Amino acid sequence: MAHGYLTKVPVPAIVAFIEAYTEPGDVVLDPFAGSGMTGVAAAASGRQGRLFDISVLGQHIGRNYVNLVDADLLRKHASYAVGTVKDRLGDLYAVPCSACGGVAQLAKTVWSTIIGCGSCGTPVNFYRALEAASWNKPATACPNCTGNISTKSPRVGEEPVIDYVLCDCAKRQQEQPAAGRPEIVLDALSIPHVEITPDRQMYKASALGRNGLTTVASFYSPRNLAVLAVLREQIAQVTDEALRSKLLFAFTASLTRASKRYQWSKQRPLNAANANYYVAPVFYEWNVFDLFLRKVEAVIRSDEWVRARVSAAQSDRLPADVDVTYELGSAEAVPLADGSVDYVFTDPPFGSNLFYADMALFQEAWLGEFTDSTLEAVVDRGARKQRSVSRYEQLLTAALSECRRILKSGGRISMVFGNSTGAMWSLVQRAIHNAGLLVDPDGLVVLNKGQRSVKGLASGFEHVATLDLVVTMTAKPQQDLAENTLKPVSPGVVVEAVQQLLHQSTDTTPSHLYLELLRTGFREGWDLSTLDLSVVTRTLSDEGWAIEPKRGSVVRPTKDVSPTIADASAS
Repeated sequence: MAHGYLTKVPVPAIVAFIEAYTEPGDVVLDPFAGSGMTGVAAAASGRQGRLFDISVLGQHIGRNYVNLVDADLLRKHASYAVGTVKDRLGDLYAVPCSACGGVAQLAKTVWSTIIGCGSCGTPVNFYRALEAASWNKPATACPNCTGNISTKSPRVGEEPVIDYVLCDCAKRQQEQPAAGRPEIVLDALSIPHVEITPDRQMYKASALGRNGLTTVASFYSPRNLAVLAVLREQIAQVTDEALRSKLLFAFTASLTRASKRYQWSKQRPLNAANANYYVAPVFYEWNVFDLFLRKVEAVIRSDEWVRARVSAAQSDRLPADVDVTYELGSAEAVPLADGSVDYVFTDPPFGSNLFYADMALFQEAWLGEFTDSTLEAVVDRGARKQRSVSRYEQLLTAALSECRRILKSGGRISMVFGNSTGAMWSLVQRAIHNAGLLVDPDGLVVLNKGQRSVKGLASGFEHVATLDLVVTMTAKPQQDLAENTLKPVSPGVVVEAVQQLLHQSTDTTPSHLYLELLRTGFREGWDLSTLDLSVVTRTLSDEGWAIEPKRGSVVRPTKDVSPTIADASAS
């Protein structure tokens, strides 16, 4: 939890694979290292880690997870940096307390977008319109013409509506009307005016042009932008490289919450969506000093966790030694010798699911270094697909071929993959075959990375898989390299397989059934090209099954279970 990233395989899950397939002291490779969880797992298991990725942000995160520093020194430098920022800018989060008239500290402010009414053009405070509609979003109306207010209408401004403050006159945070905003002069500060250009996949997906959010700086309030800019300058002046890097790690970990991407809701904060640049019509502005210092404590806890496990894994060596490296480089050309690693565990991008380089821009703008997005192993959405499916297949095949070259005889390669389309799984089958690899029938494991996404809560309604499959492979014998005979799968076979899986498990989801179906397909040598998640949901619907809404489990429909799969898919 020390630093967010688009996707993470939980360290304990990776440890289980490493310990199953290697011995202490062995070398573990991850050529799509991302946030470096394989490196943490290798260190926690007493193994060596060799990580590679094209991601500047990934390297920054992955290196710092195993950059173990003195906790007291980190706290000291963090507090000094915050104090210096306050000395330079003043206490920008000091506000008058409406209860006692004294000076309180701002914890967070609720901001509302101002939306132009589509009927009469009147600027409407969305929060106030939502409040007037008793928090029923579809009922929001223009106070001038009573026309419906849509969040898709142009945003013409923003204004604060509520402050949450901490004051000595009360034990808990107090809610009060938003105070006036301090005057902020940004001209003399080093601000990351890095553009998010229209060629980025997330530019259109998050409607950045329509909402005027076309630079990284535009995602912050002037107050938070100023504090972040000066805080980064102070961190850069720390002379100890390890401490400076760790402080910057805590800094970049605070950036998303410090921005406008942190969503408000009446019930509780909704956090920020990691996979897009969405700014909700009502959002938070958090106290950056509080965010940063809390993140420093999270980083210290992370260090303690890693240090304890490294020590336990290397009880014969004191002090505990972390042998993990993370270099920038493409998975197509890993600079390691033939037969030099014992095991590969990797989690490559899943086609067009996520665009890591686009989202990393948010932190890399502050780091001052950028990932080369043209090298990314993804498939572009929309009509202009410069990064095509065929290119993605070539990259994945080349990466798996490199893993095979570097792997010692008898070693294994475990790849995490998740997708909802049979076409992408068929691509994976071809890449595995063309890289000279063979799927281990006993090495197919369903992986749940953690809490389901908001969209994935329906577990199949939107045909979005919420689980991944770990496919473990070995090098094919030389005489088998030309063989690639996959059996076509008839609809009847799929229906029968789904029915059998339903009878085997009384507590399952459409996603779990889909992954189990894919496991069966790999073991039986099926051509997976037609096995979409929608095949499973359609089969469940035809067989009269429904979804229990809270858990997403497949159940026999009752009067209390609604909607059915067919109803949900249609809606």
